[in-house]
Parts: sequence; C-alpha cells; structure tokens
Amino acid sequence: MSILSETLALCKKYGIKPERSKGQNFLINEEIYNKIIEVADLKKSDTILEVGPGLGFLTRKLASKVRKVITVEIDNNLASLLKKDIRTKKIDNIKVFNNDILKAKGSNFSKLGKYKIISNLPYNITSVFLRKFLSLNNKPESIVLMLQKEVAERIVATVSDMTLLSCSVQFYADAKIMFNVSKENFYPIPKVDSAVIKIIPNKKLLSNFEEEKNFFKLLRVGFSSKRKMLKNNLSNGLKLKSELIIKAFKSANLDEKVRSEQLLIEDWLKLYNFFKNNN
Repeated sequence: MSILSETLALCKKYGIKPERSKGQNFLINEEIYNKIIEVADLKKSDTILEVGPGLGFLTRKLASKVRKVITVEIDNNLASLLKKDIRTKKIDNIKVFNNDILKAKGSNFSKLGKYKIISNLPYNITSVFLRKFLSLNNKPESIVLMLQKEVAERIVATVSDMTLLSCSVQFYADAKIMFNVSKENFYPIPKVDSAVIKIIPNKKLLSNFEEEKNFFKLLRVGFSSKRKMLKNNLSNGLKLKSELIIKAFKSANLDEKVRSEQLLIEDWLKLYNFFKNNN
C-alpha cells in the first residue's frame, strides 16, 4: 500500500480532516522521508524530539534508527492514533505527548540530555518555535525542519535580504537549506512548495541572557519599519540622538543611509556594543 493510500485510509478510519490552521498537510513521499533522515545524520544513541508527527510515518522510521523518539502532537485525534499504533506494533522507544510544544516549559528540555529536533513544522509557528529552542540553555544538537520554502529562504538570507527572523536564527546558529520539496508531495496539496532546512546551534555571541534581551530589543526596533532608513528607526524607537547613531554607524563601517535588511549579524553586534558602551 502506498503512503497516500494508507494516509487516506487512516484519515477515513479515524475521521481525520486535515486542518490548514494546524499545518496538517501530510507528506506522502517515502523517498523524502528517507532524505530527511539522511540529512539529520542520526546515530543509534540519539534522542529525537519530533514535533507534529502527524500520522507517524516518519516517527516509525526514526524509531528504527535511534534510541528514543519523543513526539509532541497538539491534535487529539492524531495523538490518539499514534499511541494506538505504537501499542499495536509493540514499539517501545516512542513516547507520545498530546501537548502544544509552544506551551512546554524550558525546564522540560533540560532533562533530555543531548537531543535533536526533527519536525514538519506548521508554518505559522516557525518564528516562535525557533526562538524558543535556540534560546534554551539545553539547545538541541541540530534542528531539521520542513518549512514553507519562502520561510526557509528568509532564514538563510544574506545581506540586502535580512529580516528579523534571519537575524534571530543566525544569532544562535548556522542554517542551510538541504533540499526543496514540491507541494505535490503532500496530502492535501498545499498552496506553496516546501524546503528542508538544517540548523546547527553553535554560537554564543553575548555573555548572558540580559545582554541577549537587550540585543533583540535593538533588532526589533531596527526592523520596526522596513521602509525607513535604520537611523530613523533607531532614533524613533530607542530615542537616541542622531549624532550618537552616526558615530555608531561610522564605528561599524556602515553608510548613514543603510537599511536594516542590509546588515549582517556581525554589523548588529557592532552597533549593540557601541550603544552599550556609549549611551
């Protein structure tokens, strides 16, 4: 039986109607599941946190390759289906939690030890999800996500195309698009194509949480109005004098007319350190 046939049968049997608001477009191409596992670079000793396991096709593949799979599924029907399935198949290294991952306490993840995240993530929670896990004390070793292609491209953006999202991710990690996935590989077929992105959290650019909080305040103000020059956003949002902003730009080798999307994370750090030491 093909994955599409099995997906249709399961949806009919359990009365599952995929909800667009929850990002429920089920992947129906086994080759892509295998490619996701390949780029995740799994070891038999790994613990995997899978967010949004859906019908569990990837979950079961993961369980055959790693020590433990912890899944978090917000949908009651899907969580119940997966629990029943692993009991029937007597799979003992999968744990299913019927919860909202965004409401889970950070302290829960400190108990996991080393872990990796794999997820077909609902597009509407991407920014909050990434900020949550990249700012944890116990960060995942790696994050492999299936995302809307446009969102993945925003995350790995470079100069002239930077956004608050790309800066936020690149502050904590290195990110790379591994491969694209056509929308025809999902049921139901979404309106957009997807991409699989791999994120490796490996940076510690500021010394403590308070500094990170202040740095992200600078970022949010800087991106508060894309149509304005950065100096105007900083002047309005942080109430800084123009003379100080111009000095900061000179110290970072930035043009006075620069816009926020033209700055790399290194430029933002130069501005942050200047304002911290001169304000």
